[in-house]
Amino acid sequence: MKLLHRITLPALLTALLFAAAGTAQAQAQSYPDKPIRIIVPYPPGGFNDTLARTVGAKLQDGWGQTVTVENRPGGATLIGTDAAAKSAPDGYTLFITPFAFAVNQSIFKKLPYDPIKDFAPITLAASTPNLLVLSPTVPANSVKELIALAKSKPGFLSYASTGIGSSNHLSMELFKQMAGVDIVHVPYKGSGPAVTDLLGGQVGLMFDNVPNIIQHVKAGKLKALAVTTPKASPHAPGVPTVAESGVPGYEVEVWFGFAAPAGTPQPILDKLNTKIVEILNMPDVKAKFAGQGVDVIGSTQAEFAAHLTRQSAMWAKVVRDAGVTPE
Repeated sequence: MKLLHRITLPALLTALLFAAAGTAQAQAQSYPDKPIRIIVPYPPGGFNDTLARTVGAKLQDGWGQTVTVENRPGGATLIGTDAAAKSAPDGYTLFITPFAFAVNQSIFKKLPYDPIKDFAPITLAASTPNLLVLSPTVPANSVKELIALAKSKPGFLSYASTGIGSSNHLSMELFKQMAGVDIVHVPYKGSGPAVTDLLGGQVGLMFDNVPNIIQHVKAGKLKALAVTTPKASPHAPGVPTVAESGVPGYEVEVWFGFAAPAGTPQPILDKLNTKIVEILNMPDVKAKFAGQGVDVIGSTQAEFAAHLTRQSAMWAKVVRDAGVTPE
């Protein structure tokens, strides 16, 4: 019994830390030993879903464990994001982190999750421009003609988005702010239904990720006016930038990432980062994404965390200046 009294608190804490580290390392060595799910806060049909399914299939092939994609759309991505935040932090729930992830805290006064405390970044996976497209029913063939039409009929035109805080929503709100036009917002739960209504003429225009709409542009079903990046994109050849088409200084780049619930053991996060980045850089994956207008990134965890901080600050200002609020 006297020996027990000689164990100091620092020594006990050190022993516990070593034990915890050993447990985490053991978990990582055996990980994964059961099915993994990837939550996508959008319905099927957009690139967020494509990213999850492409990487998920490769993870399944490489690790021999079933990987399922769970689409949880709605609530401007809040439903799917909250589901991911409240999942067990064991590496068996991954989250496709969309552009809206860095924006929602600036739009909604109270979120059901904390974007900083409740998530662990894994990797910034890829990026793409948004493309400004019009229904053939809209009588404009350039950004300048669109601006002139919108100014002549304030509130007459309507644009689609994949919900409050999405990249296509804020791309248009920034455009409206910088061009001085009034165009009505019509939010959808995802790119698939938004593009369907755009093709049908129920809405007149939208900014959307290149992979979601480029095939409709090539088929002549939509008119492409401009890309949102500062330089013309090889993924949309012949299409000018918004900045050089009449809105100087305009720039938006859309990004996609992977995260996990906070508290996921660091060795498992390291293993996920290494494997997902390896998958993203596979020649067939890079070629598939390039064919859809998407550039692979595959960052470190720290780089993705820093990116999220920068994006949050940038879009907080845009949201404030544009007066964006939940609808």
